[in-house]
Formats: sequence, structure tokens, C-alpha cells
Amino acid sequence: QVQLVESGGGLVQAGGSLRLSCAASGRAFSTYAMGWFRQAPGKERDLVASISWSAGSTYYVDSVRGRFTISRDIAKNTVYLQMNSLKPEDTGVYYCKVPGAVDYWGQGTQVTVSS
Repeated sequence: QVQLVESGGGLVQAGGSLRLSCAASGRAFSTYAMGWFRQAPGKERDLVASISWSAGSTYYVDSVRGRFTISRDIAKNTVYLQMNSLKPEDTGVYYCKVPGAVDYWGQGTQVTVSS
């Protein structure tokens, strides 16, 4: 069993920044990757960024590339999402995910960007 706890969401004006954190815990936690997903109102949950756990290789969806940075702290079992130059279209609930035979999801954290 893996527990994921997210934090760092909030309300920010367009052009501002936020940093999301997702801390994983559980017996002998291990993974090959972690990702951040975003669910805008009335839309599906979509991948925003992912990172491979050992090598630190990253992937970004086109709409956030150059503005968002995903990173991880292996010692803390934590993944971060630094979000800069935020836009109103970045608004949504952000979830972290640990993929595997069973996918684990965090509870979500709300990000609201006002214009």
C-alpha cells in the first residue's frame, strides 16, 4: 500500500508561481516513475509531467514545457512540480500518481490561476 500526500496548491494571479509537493509513504516504497496530472473543470485528468525515479529523466506536455519543472528527492520519496508563468488555463486539481500493477493517486490539490 502506498500513500501519497500532496500540498502546495492555492490561488495565484496569472504570471505567478506555485510549487507542488507529493510525498509518498508505505512499506518498502519503490517506483520507476512518478507523474503529475491535471483535471480541469468538466474535463478528463491529463498528464502534465513525469519523471523517472532512478535516472531523473523528465517529460512535459507541450502546454507546460518551459514553464513547469518536475523534480524528485529520492531520500524523501517526494516529487515536486515547480510551476512558473502560470496561466488561467493551468487551473485545475493536480494529482500525483505512482504507476504500477496498481496505480496510486494522491488526494489532489486545487490550483486556481486568476486573470
